Formats: sequence, C-alpha cells, structure tokens
Amino acid sequence: MNSTVLVVEDDPHLASGIVENLRAENYDVYTVGDGRAALDWLQNKQCGLVVLDVMLPQVDGYTVCRTLRERGDNTPVLFLTARGDPQDRVYGLEAGGDDYLAKPFHLQEFLLRVRAILRRREWYQSV
Repeated sequence: MNSTVLVVEDDPHLASGIVENLRAENYDVYTVGDGRAALDWLQNKQCGLVVLDVMLPQVDGYTVCRTLRERGDNTPVLFLTARGDPQDRVYGLEAGGDDYLAKPFHLQEFLLRVRAILRRREWYQSV
C-alpha cells in the first residue's frame, strides 16, 4: 500500500499540525503550499492520497483536482477546507474529489477518513 500523503495547505500552522498527526500514524507525508506546486509535485511523484485545501494561492483546489482527473491521475483526493456549504461540497465531489471534510474538523474523524480512503484504494488495486 502506498502510504504517502501529500498535504496541500497554504496555512503553515495547520499544515504542520496535519503533517505531525499523519506522521504519528506512520504515513510518509509531504506538503506544498499552493496549487501550482501541488500539480508540479504530482506530475513527478506518486502518493496514496492528496489532502487538498480549496482556497489556495496560484491554483485553487477544485482546479487542482479537475486537472489531475484530466491527466488520468486517479489518486484519491480528500478536500479539507473551510468552505463547508453544501454547494461547495457538491462542487468538490463533482471536480473529482473522493471525500470532503469541512474545517474545523475533528482530528480522529480526519484520520479515520484518511485510513478508509487508503484502505479502499489498496482493495481496488488488488482486484
């Protein structure tokens, strides 16, 4: 199983907390602070999951996700964003997201969603 997670978050304090908690769960974690850097990183590397904010500098999270899908990249995307209105959630899922969690979030729920997405990906790849 690819337990590498890319965290795309422009708030360095929040990114640091997410990275710390994912590493405590034994995930290999990388982080970038804007959408353009995320697309560049994903062009050259693979990961098991992208944790993606929506409101990012350079390229917004919805566009990052749509671009990945247009490239044929099916890496799971978990949107983690302050934009929690139902229409925002729908827009994120329509953009190709696999899950959507609004900030503020409960840490244990976030970690369980990460584990579930990676478990499903491993199962689908084994079929």
